Amino acid sequence: MILRTERTDARTWPREQLAELFSEGFPAFITADPVSKEYIGRVREWFADLDLMLTDEDGVPVAGGWGVPIRWDGRADTLPSGYSQSLVRAVEGREQGLAPDTLVICGAIVSPSLKGRGLAGRALGALRDAAGEAGLSRVVAPVRPTTKARYPLTPIDSFVRWRRADGASMDPWIRTHERLGAEILAVAPASQTMSGTVAEWEGWTGLALPESGEYVIPDGLSVLRVDREGDVGVYEEPNVWMRHR
Repeated sequence: MILRTERTDARTWPREQLAELFSEGFPAFITADPVSKEYIGRVREWFADLDLMLTDEDGVPVAGGWGVPIRWDGRADTLPSGYSQSLVRAVEGREQGLAPDTLVICGAIVSPSLKGRGLAGRALGALRDAAGEAGLSRVVAPVRPTTKARYPLTPIDSFVRWRRADGASMDPWIRTHERLGAEILAVAPASQTMSGTVAEWEGWTGLALPESGEYVIPDGLSVLRVDREGDVGVYEEPNVWMRHR
């Protein structure tokens, strides 16, 4: 498939095309991250050159991805705590006048009808190319391992070690990054923290949450902790830090 890379803000995309592209996107509770809500506006305004769409021969978006630039010294122990902290570091770094040297790939998506054709890898490749054009020498990603949702009670430290018989990661999204040469650097046990009322969580998950305690939720990579008396549910999403270069 011949693809063209465009900035997402280059034009107005037909609503039906975006609906198709994002029809199998992230779970509803992913929007309950207060840190992301606070910083995402400035991220979209300031780092639009790192928010890309891949289009087919007819100009229809078939994949996309985005990231943020940060300053990082290359050591695993000085990485952001995960996705949310990457947004904070990017925005505050710009406000402080720090010159970034690293792209954090924050997400990538492929049209559901075209999965299995290598488009996710091409979206990651487009972001790596954009990093080079922006003068960012390092590329890392807090990867959301999709298969982890089948094992929400397993610590991310253990899950990340699981391998198939051929030595590849058991998780397909980690494998995609590995096929492009990325290596696992560290785990991010609380890459994002989502919080909401009990009623909100019942709406996001479709579950009744009748008492305080821990719940396994649809598409959750870890458990939801509910406090009925405080009327709050908190979910910490684990990711895996991977380095492309």
